Amino acid sequence: RAYWHDYNHGCYFITICTKNREYFFGKIHDNKMTLSEIGLFADSYVNKINSLYDDTHILSHIVMPNHIHLIISVVSTKCNYSNNEIIKYDIDINEKMSMIGKKRGRMSLVLSKYKSSITRYAFKNNIHFAWQTRFHDRIIRNSNEFKNIDNYIKNNIANWKEDEFYFTIKR
Repeated sequence: RAYWHDYNHGCYFITICTKNREYFFGKIHDNKMTLSEIGLFADSYVNKINSLYDDTHILSHIVMPNHIHLIISVVSTKCNYSNNEIIKYDIDINEKMSMIGKKRGRMSLVLSKYKSSITRYAFKNNIHFAWQTRFHDRIIRNSNEFKNIDNYIKNNIANWKEDEFYFTIKR
């Protein structure tokens, strides 16, 4: 994380990987992602984040065989890439949310809860699964970066064999 940023507001490009980049979430064949059971749950839970948190919005995402990409908007900033610049909306925050956010950064808290929910689902359903510790983030600074990252996410399946997370499974 950037030491100078509190992660309680802003737009971020997030990558969360599985342990050892194992293909837990499914497979890509003929430019089509077929999600496994845990992949389906991971995808549906990403979609649920918008309804669970008033101050956090998933604006774009893709579940890949061994990682997940997200564009996440937190608290006082909501990204809108249809305009030339990121539009900031003031969102009223209660004291409790502010206190939670200041301790770890709101983004980290939401992603931690996301990862633990997927892990709990796997455990409960006897599915072999593990995350890589932590996640990678990039602060999105302007609408051009947003558009480029969103385009990258939308084309990730088609470009899978050139992806840094791609490798051929040895049998």
